[in-house]
Amino acid sequence: MSMLTNFMKAGHSVQAHRPWPRTILDVPAWISIAEALRDGHLTLLGLWGERNSVHMALLDEADGTVGVVSLEELKGVYPSIAAYHPPALRPERTIRDLVGLEPEGLPDTRPWLDHGRWDIRFPLGQAMSRTPEATPYGFLPAKGESLHQIPVGPVHAGIIEPGHFRFTANGETVVRLEERLGYVHKGIEALMAGADLSKAARLAGRTSGDSTVAYACAFSQAVEAALGLEIPSRAVWLRALMAELERLANHLGDIGAICNDAAFSLMLAHCGVLRERVLRAADVAFGHRLMRDRIIPGGVAVDLEDNGIAALRGLIAEIRRRFPALVELYDNTTSLQDRTVGTGRVLPELARQYGAGGYVGRASGRGFDARHSLRYPPYDELAFDVPALSEGDVNARVWTRIREVENSLSLVDQILDRLPAGPVRTELPGNVETREGMAVVEGFRGDVLVWLRLSGNSIERCHLRDPSWFQWPLLEAAIEGNIVADFPLCNKSFNCSYSGHDL
Repeated sequence: MSMLTNFMKAGHSVQAHRPWPRTILDVPAWISIAEALRDGHLTLLGLWGERNSVHMALLDEADGTVGVVSLEELKGVYPSIAAYHPPALRPERTIRDLVGLEPEGLPDTRPWLDHGRWDIRFPLGQAMSRTPEATPYGFLPAKGESLHQIPVGPVHAGIIEPGHFRFTANGETVVRLEERLGYVHKGIEALMAGADLSKAARLAGRTSGDSTVAYACAFSQAVEAALGLEIPSRAVWLRALMAELERLANHLGDIGAICNDAAFSLMLAHCGVLRERVLRAADVAFGHRLMRDRIIPGGVAVDLEDNGIAALRGLIAEIRRRFPALVELYDNTTSLQDRTVGTGRVLPELARQYGAGGYVGRASGRGFDARHSLRYPPYDELAFDVPALSEGDVNARVWTRIREVENSLSLVDQILDRLPAGPVRTELPGNVETREGMAVVEGFRGDVLVWLRLSGNSIERCHLRDPSWFQWPLLEAAIEGNIVADFPLCNKSFNCSYSGHDL
């Protein structure tokens, strides 16, 4: 029996929570889990709050067990997980901002998403009105000789989301990087509250625009789990097809953009062409370049016709014909290798501690992929590898993307070859009693988590966790000891989501 299973048995089980269990614990058991996280026995998947309760999603990587533990009927405080386990720090600061619960022992009590510009405090808890007043943010001090600070952002050159980066440097060498995010907070979880399933699905798909398929799929799977609803087999396979197209488009774009930040724009041009081909084929196949609003609770909104199949077959053939030469160009260009090899390294032990998913984790030896580790359909019937490297540098993150492009090409082929016939949507049941559901889906950045509670035909509470929550802190570690000029390269090799993080 796994460690997580033992913890889950120690509390009171919530019956209407699917597909994984949720258990209400007492404070000593909560602290014991914090200690297990600290000691590396469990992985933190998510941490979020409500007015009088706090929830934590956990993974036991030893056997793939997943569960949610909760503290309920809180009187405004709870024991901090971050006091034991640093990856919980930003989620707990967010719980303070959004809900108002105080994590006792929290190592850093500065606000995170709340910049003082909202007209209310604790919008997801006991809301309190206030006059918006932005206050200076206290960046952490750094001591030493010949140190200087370089503020960058939140407004950046070009089309990029806002985020502030405060560098402390000795000459050109970065001694510390500290991020400040939250500039694109949009209150998406507050907007979810009370929304019907149709509106909520649209909101989920707009959490992070480049991952609209992943979020819509995770949200829909969570709804279906809560309802105990089985959707048509064809819809399951079409969802996977859209997910692989989204993965292809983003990985191709990232490979080119990383090379561009190393002053090799030729790769950007060629990869940009292939990314555009993917988007056009997706438009033909599903009626939208990003496939937004195509995945809905109960199935999918559109079917794949013969012209769409032909477009996707042609796309796969074209990428297979052109991509190997680009890989060879990357591998044989000395100026590129000089910039990417050894730059921005994330140590494997940090990747494991933070439960880093996607190419960030896999480039540093953590071979977690929700498609493989959790084996949700139809990936339990498909053949693919999970590429994992150990170097943890920019080059490793590029190569991880390259291997995932090759995997996705194979997966698209397999899905088209085996796509079952039949309907693509099941009608949702009518008014239902309160139920809870959760899903973990592999997006192109890593695992996307959605937890929700349904009441009647609407959302009572929904939490959406982007993989970037556990990747942004690693960027701070990766740039340390590198030169300031390498930050754009490191940052792009991570390509964390601002919008997905800022809720």
